[in-house]
Amino acid sequence: MSNVTLTLTPMHLIQGIWQGLLTANNVTGNYQPEINAFHLDTRIDGVEMIEETENSQWIVRVPVPIDSLSDGVQTYLVNDARTGDKLASFTILAGEALSDDIRSEIDLLRAELDMLKKSFRHHCNETG
Repeated sequence: MSNVTLTLTPMHLIQGIWQGLLTANNVTGNYQPEINAFHLDTRIDGVEMIEETENSQWIVRVPVPIDSLSDGVQTYLVNDARTGDKLASFTILAGEALSDDIRSEIDLLRAELDMLKKSFRHHCNETG
């Protein structure tokens, strides 16, 4: 039984592709990890692993399926295919279901504050 431990560090989500840096520790020989990604209970096709260096590191690329995007919170899991252990997860929030979300409220308050500042400055310039 292997003592290899995998660590997946999230990097970013760009153009619909989530990326992370996978590092394997306690590797002996020619070790090649196997990674799966899931949304709900559906396996995501097209997961890529690009060997980064000779230090047992890979860039993991998970394409976000367009048909998985909808209102609300969508969570994606990235697992070690051999053990089933969760290595990482990422979440996408979207749609009208979030209209009561605190971030939306803060954004709305900012917009209203900007409008008030503009009106106040205009008023000061007219009376000053």
